[in-house]
Amino acid sequence: MDKVTLLSGIFKDSQQKGKDYLLYLDVDRLVAPCYESASQKPKKPRYGGWESTGISGHSIGHWLSAAAQMYTITKDGKLLEKLEYAVDELAHIQRFDDKGYVSGFPRDCYDKAFSGDFEVEHFSLAGQWVPWYSLHKIFAGLIDIYTLISNDKALEVVINLADWAKKGTDNLSEEQFQKMLTCEHGGMNEAMADLYTITGNEDYLNLAIRFCHLAVLDPLSKGIDDLEGKHANTQIPKVIGAAKLFNITGDMKYKKIACFFWDLVTESRSYIIGGNSINEHFGPSNDEKLGVQTTETCNTYNMLKLTEHIFDWFKEAKHIDYYERALYNHILASQDPHSGMKTYFISSQPGHFKVYCSPDDSFWCCTGTGMENPARYTRNIYQSSNDDLYVNLFISSELDMDEKQVKIKQKADFPHTDKTTLVFEEAESERLNLHIRVPYWVAGEVSVVINGKEKYSRSENGYLTLSREWQSGDTVDIHLPMNLHTYKAKDQSNKIGIMYGPLVLAGALGKENFPESDILADHLKLNNHPLIQVPTLVADKENVQDWLKQVDGKQLTFETEAIGQPGNQKLTLVPFYNLHHERYTLYWNVMEQQEFEVFEDKEQDELEKRRAHTVDEVQPNEQQPEVEHNIQKQNSQSDYLALVQRGWRDARDGGFFSYDMAVESDKKMYLEVTYFGGDRTIIENEKKYVREFNILIDDTPIVNQTLDGHGSPVSTFEVQYAIPQDLLKGKQKIEVKFKSSEGKIAGGIYGVRIVKLNE
Repeated sequence: MDKVTLLSGIFKDSQQKGKDYLLYLDVDRLVAPCYESASQKPKKPRYGGWESTGISGHSIGHWLSAAAQMYTITKDGKLLEKLEYAVDELAHIQRFDDKGYVSGFPRDCYDKAFSGDFEVEHFSLAGQWVPWYSLHKIFAGLIDIYTLISNDKALEVVINLADWAKKGTDNLSEEQFQKMLTCEHGGMNEAMADLYTITGNEDYLNLAIRFCHLAVLDPLSKGIDDLEGKHANTQIPKVIGAAKLFNITGDMKYKKIACFFWDLVTESRSYIIGGNSINEHFGPSNDEKLGVQTTETCNTYNMLKLTEHIFDWFKEAKHIDYYERALYNHILASQDPHSGMKTYFISSQPGHFKVYCSPDDSFWCCTGTGMENPARYTRNIYQSSNDDLYVNLFISSELDMDEKQVKIKQKADFPHTDKTTLVFEEAESERLNLHIRVPYWVAGEVSVVINGKEKYSRSENGYLTLSREWQSGDTVDIHLPMNLHTYKAKDQSNKIGIMYGPLVLAGALGKENFPESDILADHLKLNNHPLIQVPTLVADKENVQDWLKQVDGKQLTFETEAIGQPGNQKLTLVPFYNLHHERYTLYWNVMEQQEFEVFEDKEQDELEKRRAHTVDEVQPNEQQPEVEHNIQKQNSQSDYLALVQRGWRDARDGGFFSYDMAVESDKKMYLEVTYFGGDRTIIENEKKYVREFNILIDDTPIVNQTLDGHGSPVSTFEVQYAIPQDLLKGKQKIEVKFKSSEGKIAGGIYGVRIVKLNE
């Protein structure tokens, strides 16, 4: 990545905005939780948002990785100074721990886990929120600093940390270790694989292999699709680690895991912009359910990392086709070009909008990967190996191939034009096989002309190859014809996206009833903000060129004929990366006139009605909704039921779980709980469990509920309970608790919602 320099254009501008945010952030505030976890007084107060919670410390790790990568490509002296200071601070804090531990939360959870006697759930280990996930970011940041800028102190700190992890986990049997991996643990197998590559220490390779979560990776190695209901970004780093283990060990099992997973995610579980997941989880195969909380940005950051490995193995254009789609339409679109703030989710809900983090009080996982993304734009534009150079992306840039004494400048105004030119600024009869990607979206013949004379248009495996001895001054003009084309959703034939070349075009729908700000500390706050009516396009979806025309080539703005119904509206579409701070749609209902005359969007009508009545809601078994509603629990477990495509939570034998939920005290409030119709009395380990439990509001029982096959055994149903007005008086939040007694189960609970009756 340090051999490539961005020259101008949308990626260069975004890179600069990303660097500005890295320089803005205060290292003393980022490392403050690390001081506190070592029982030391920080120099400055910690940041807000997630940095004020149990996941604190993950942001300094992301910042280290982002700043190291950004320094590598920009050589900004201020960044280097801050980086060296940050490493010095972590080394200083590490000295307060006799075992070499340094992180943003106390070591207690690990001490308990290393004893072998610990409780674990998907997102908690020994009472701590995803500790290995958070610590992995510090591992990765220190490794990046050593790898990219040769900071020996960073290597010393991370080796001390790795030795602590190795010694502690040595106490665990394989069964206990795998049990520990039930909790999200980031890319710990990748970090240990990287340390082995750096040091050659077999301990780290063995630990990388132990950190492979067999419950997830073994089915993938056997070609079994077991992804539905799994937390998406928990799994992707595990597979990246497997890819690195293949590169180290040559064990084909790891390669099969990576390839099969990549195919599953990109071909059957991705949305139009290249992102994946809804409410952070994988849905069923070939389901493209729309919603506010789709396409978590972290997931795509990690999928691009995985794609690098797979392209390196196969050198096939389809891998870069995906990379390009996700890079332009998700990663580039996820950073506000004005403020530099980042998105968590990219909403696919028609008529919604992007929500960005605040500079000081968010620090979501996607704020962290969002710090790194702009520093990674130079990656994979080119890839070289021996005498082969692959030109993968058409981005204005300069490549310096020191080992061959070749310097190439790519002069591109892509995607505003469909041409790019490679100029050999330095080359003295250097033999080079130049491979130019032929993208899936080209509309017609790709032509390549050398020095204005020799023309080539044949390609194999998605690349057009030019082999010759290159001279200074040689030019290669590349024409990549683009046109409008449609994207059809996997689950509904009328659900259509519109693209121009690799670009997703979003419908720009204005700011009707727009929130006061879309830059927020709480990414959940606007989930139920009122939607607007999105027009249906009454047109021939097979011939988009007949009713959509480009009206501004400089900004790539397009306009429809008067086909938007109702009202014969003309609609404006722009590249999604260019759309910020207004409502949009990525998907349209497109149909013929006869279809439209009888069309009734019942799903949308029900959604709007539901949103209008919702004050607050929690989906059990989903990490962020539960954490951000301050889940408290004892003897509680959660999982996913594919039959109804929803997660659930229960508690048993005197256990409970509770959420803090918003209310409007001046209105009549109801608690709506979703149950599964098939839940009834069960026998486990020769013990009978009745599903009978109390529901409490602020520790006051409001109902005793029994579940014994009340509904259909293949679906869920809702029950509403009136909340007594005296329990609401003067309150903005209440605690909703589900409590069991000995020999009984509270739940399963498949959804919790506070609703109001609008007057």
